[in-house]
Amino acid sequence: MVGRFKAAFIAHVPDADSMRHRCVIQTSLYELISVLVKDDDEAVKVCRELAHREGVKAFILCPGFTHKAVARIADVVGNEVSINVARGDGPSNEVALKIMHEVGWFKKH
Repeated sequence: MVGRFKAAFIAHVPDADSMRHRCVIQTSLYELISVLVKDDDEAVKVCRELAHREGVKAFILCPGFTHKAVARIADVVGNEVSINVARGDGPSNEVALKIMHEVGWFKKH
């Protein structure tokens, strides 16, 4: 028996601290680790740690990840780990972008 299926949701947030801004939700079969990261370099580091030390087998990345960042993560976690990217449609992206501007998302932190 393997135990739980472990997945992680990783999201870009400009003022994130990946050591503080994380949580875990578990059932008897599934464990979801959510981590907020400030940039791609931190995302790569966190994903490597979660895959190699915590046994995460699937990553769900927020829409802010570029193809290059996804490739970097795929390189460090290996071929036995699933990488998925959440993408919205045009209208949904516009709604999210508007709110992000309103809360100051794109200001220097």
